[in-house]
Amino acid sequence: MAKCDQGYLCEVCGKEVPNLSQSDLYLRFIIGEIDSRQLLSAPERHLRCNPTLAQFIVDPNFEPVNAEGAFSKTELDPIDVQSREGLVTRGWKRLQEVRSLGLPISEYPLDELSQECE
Repeated sequence: MAKCDQGYLCEVCGKEVPNLSQSDLYLRFIIGEIDSRQLLSAPERHLRCNPTLAQFIVDPNFEPVNAEGAFSKTELDPIDVQSREGLVTRGWKRLQEVRSLGLPISEYPLDELSQECE
């Protein structure tokens, strides 16, 4: 693995986030929650170490995560939950494929987000 593709330490569990496919930081970038400048300064976490975000990934290839408390999706508006699940799941699928596509980081975000900025 290239040095630039090795993970940073998770701010929650302290273990290395070994690659992009497990990165909360890059998922948030792909779905438009942070911009590219923040990739160098925002804290990194494993997806599973951020249940508030990971609970919205709905895919048979991702073991479901349950968040508890006020930020649990069971406590949120069902229409908002459905919309958020759609966005985060599309972002997670994109996260799983970006390394194999050989794209520059600027092209990682979902196409629908890139079109909104134009």
